Amino acid sequence: MKRLALAALLIAGSASADPVPYLQLKGHKPVKAAPVAPNSSISGGSAGVAVFTGTSYDSTTDLLEHPQNKAVYENPILPGFYPDPSIVRVKDDYYLINSSFAYYPGIPVFHSKDLVNWQQIGNAIDRPNQLDFSGLATSRGVFAPQISYHDGLYWIINTCVDCKGNFVITAKDPAGPWSDPAWLDFGGIDPSIVWDDDGQAWVVWNDAPEGQPLYNGHRAIWLQRFDPVAKKMTGPRTVLVNGGSDISKKPVWIEGPHIYHVNGAYYLMCAEGGTSENHSEVVFRSDKIDGPYVPYAGNPILTQRDLDPARALAVTSTGHADLVQTPAGDWYAVFLGTQPYEGGLYNTGRQTFMLPVSWRKDAQGVAWPLILSKGDPVPLLVDLPKDQTAGKPHYTGATKRVGYSAAKYEWLQVRTPGQPFLTVAGSPEKITLKALPEAIGDEKSHPAFIGLRQRHVGMTFQTTVSFRPVRDGDRAGIMALQNDDFYLFYGLSRVKGQTVLEVSRRDGKGDPIDGQPVTYMPAPSGPVTIRLDIDGGLARFSFGAGRKARVLKDNVDATNLSTAKAGGFVGTIVGLYAYGQKP
Repeated sequence: MKRLALAALLIAGSASADPVPYLQLKGHKPVKAAPVAPNSSISGGSAGVAVFTGTSYDSTTDLLEHPQNKAVYENPILPGFYPDPSIVRVKDDYYLINSSFAYYPGIPVFHSKDLVNWQQIGNAIDRPNQLDFSGLATSRGVFAPQISYHDGLYWIINTCVDCKGNFVITAKDPAGPWSDPAWLDFGGIDPSIVWDDDGQAWVVWNDAPEGQPLYNGHRAIWLQRFDPVAKKMTGPRTVLVNGGSDISKKPVWIEGPHIYHVNGAYYLMCAEGGTSENHSEVVFRSDKIDGPYVPYAGNPILTQRDLDPARALAVTSTGHADLVQTPAGDWYAVFLGTQPYEGGLYNTGRQTFMLPVSWRKDAQGVAWPLILSKGDPVPLLVDLPKDQTAGKPHYTGATKRVGYSAAKYEWLQVRTPGQPFLTVAGSPEKITLKALPEAIGDEKSHPAFIGLRQRHVGMTFQTTVSFRPVRDGDRAGIMALQNDDFYLFYGLSRVKGQTVLEVSRRDGKGDPIDGQPVTYMPAPSGPVTIRLDIDGGLARFSFGAGRKARVLKDNVDATNLSTAKAGGFVGTIVGLYAYGQKP
């Protein structure tokens, strides 16, 4: 294994030794600036509008040594914030979707022909009137969607947490358009549709148990018939699993249920143990869809919680799996996992992994699915599916995106859009953001922000920004966002009547909404090229282009972008931000 040195990814440079002005700000060490023109307080652009050109994202990671003369794919198959995967095969095509919580557009839809190379073809929630995420924290909104196919129609069933509950949407083409939600009359989260061989449709989901919970995290798995024509629940509700695979051990957070009908038996597969390091996948079996279900004696069928946390190349928090069968008859599981860069710190969120599934017979000769044997670490290199050995090997060691239009499905906004703020035009491409008086840091806001998922432990985001801040606090530049309370900002802002190039950081609700300044300097005149590099828990901020590039601040703590510190269920989103106060 070869590690790509951070120094090779960064623009070299240091502060000028020439006598230059300082900007004295209370409580902060002055930073030596490049020579500036007399009108340095105006840095191009129109008042209230930020213009970005030359925007690019480049994500790098450790380079894995691939075996020669052997076709493999690399885990994760979807690096970055792509949790709670659900997958379906329709003839020779595979479709996969993920949770997106309160980001918009929501529920990314991917397509693959070979199970390992995936292309995003759309988003299932791509119209503001489909769902309203206003006022939601970034880790609320759409949780754990499930995709299925029945009789010429694609179905997604999902929960919008804190925004009306469970719903279904449909589409003739998985790329969209998807219908408006039809709301369903049951509580809980993580619903899945089961299309049984007898023509009946069912919904299985997680909810509170009957009566009073026996302990914190005590949940149950429920089942009820579903009328796909009327898009309504019908008939009695049944508890399939109370508590988990062994309620005497007080298992927590049984959730993410899926039911599969295989060789005449019904298999109920669920996540258990919570979404952190104790996450796992367990399975139950029944002769009838409505039970009773018997847990597998070898549960869990997937977990990493028993492994040494200090192991190299650790994958942790594995669970929330879904199964798919290839045309050749083989089975695969997609599931979420995380990749810490230090201890339990990871900025990339929960990612999508995939492994082959084997079927093992117990002492009674009953077959059970197994994703990973106990004690085995999740492999990062896996043989290609045997019916795909002629396909292109899959490699996730780098991701590059240039501009907006080339990756338009991947750019995210915080919550459902309010007033319009984004314009993309021209060649070379210009991205224009109207500086709204709605700030990141306010959970009720619809900020002028667009961003891409951080997809590896190392990444670079660069842009040239033109912006004329009018009032103190106005700002535009690069934002690395974990949630409203934890972020890094780097760009142009106005402080005490002067335009500065600023690095600021928010490390929780105790910090001001606009963060705590890390450092700043008088801004160069005209448009300025700015660059953010993140490697694990450290960030570097530089400005200028080519050989004239200079480092403004190095070794800034970026662990505030980790889920362990910020909490929630999302990953870091890095992009463009513009804020302007009301007159």
